Amino acid sequence: MSGHPADVEALLNEIEGHLLVDAARTEARTAAAELTAGIDWLTEHQREEVARRFAERYLALSRTSWQRTVERGEELRAQYETRYRHLRQRLLGCALFGCALALAAAFVALSPGWPGGTRWGRRP
Repeated sequence: MSGHPADVEALLNEIEGHLLVDAARTEARTAAAELTAGIDWLTEHQREEVARRFAERYLALSRTSWQRTVERGEELRAQYETRYRHLRQRLLGCALFGCALALAAAFVALSPGWPGGTRWGRRP
């Protein structure tokens, strides 16, 4: 894609994945802290448990969202490839038809039986 060997691309994708997961974990911890900060009646242990469960659920939802995004991207790619293939086939068909039409017109124009040619319209 960008000129990198396949193993470098795989490494870059893996690093990007780790960075995304780390960012999601940070978001989850921040959201959990904000949620539990407003609940004064929880003990410290309960607050940590609620925050931990919230973060787990947040990460699970993020993972599900990423998987849906990947699936939709694959669907769109398949649709695009199909449409592009059909467009190329239509374009090739039109080009071949145009070439055939031009060749036929040239053949008719240069044939001896065409008006103005050697047989018609001239007297010997």
